[in-house]
Amino acid sequence: MKTTKYLLIIILIVTFSTGSVAAEPIMITISTDMNKIIFDGKWTFVTEWKRSSLNTLSYNDGMGIQLRTAHQDKFIYVLVDVVTMSQFSKHSDMATICFDGHNDKTTMADEDDYCFVSTLGGNTSMTLQGGSPLALTDNFNKIPNPDGFIGIGGISDENDRYSSIPHTSYEFRIPTDVVGRSDTYGFYLGVYDAHSNKVYSWPQNITSDSPLKIPSPNKWGEIVSPDKSLAEFPWPFLSLLVAMTSIVYLTKRKRISFN
Repeated sequence: MKTTKYLLIIILIVTFSTGSVAAEPIMITISTDMNKIIFDGKWTFVTEWKRSSLNTLSYNDGMGIQLRTAHQDKFIYVLVDVVTMSQFSKHSDMATICFDGHNDKTTMADEDDYCFVSTLGGNTSMTLQGGSPLALTDNFNKIPNPDGFIGIGGISDENDRYSSIPHTSYEFRIPTDVVGRSDTYGFYLGVYDAHSNKVYSWPQNITSDSPLKIPSPNKWGEIVSPDKSLAEFPWPFLSLLVAMTSIVYLTKRKRISFN
């Protein structure tokens, strides 16, 4: 009896401590305006990213990031608007976003884990896929950029919704043919500020011994499509499939009974 009580206490402690540390998931929305995005690494016109989900990320040293996400057709769209980063280093500052397609929270990156890297002020972007045996590369391999992928970093101007002071921002378009279609992904964001040699990450409780290190997928947070509109088989389709299957089954059963 005492052993059972101790086990219950331990479970409660683990549950509440985990809940206090875990980041709230990012909610992604479906949008009909993402095909109007002009990919130049900044908020180009006033309504450009308006029809997207917003998460405001604030850090202890005053850093602030406006993270906007949406999906349309075969792409996920991400804007990383680093509002307070007014000192910048072209070709050194960068943003990394990662997706765990199965959200299986593995300790080592596997083949369903992808990271996309964009560097400020250049056309340099990279795609990384998990599954490498090398710990030196955080178990990622560099692969050719997939068709349709865009990652570009730029400097904001007067059209930015959050600040008129020039600052860094990054725009991404991620093909769902690569990361898969799911209503829940593992998700990581890392913004590298070369001036301070720091990474501002989400989830914010992730720390590493190197500013450019990608944390293990088991430390990533989650990005969720609450209306299931990103899943491979959305609910309306599933309902139709179930209804059709039921009709076929009942029809066959009826024929058997008449025979």
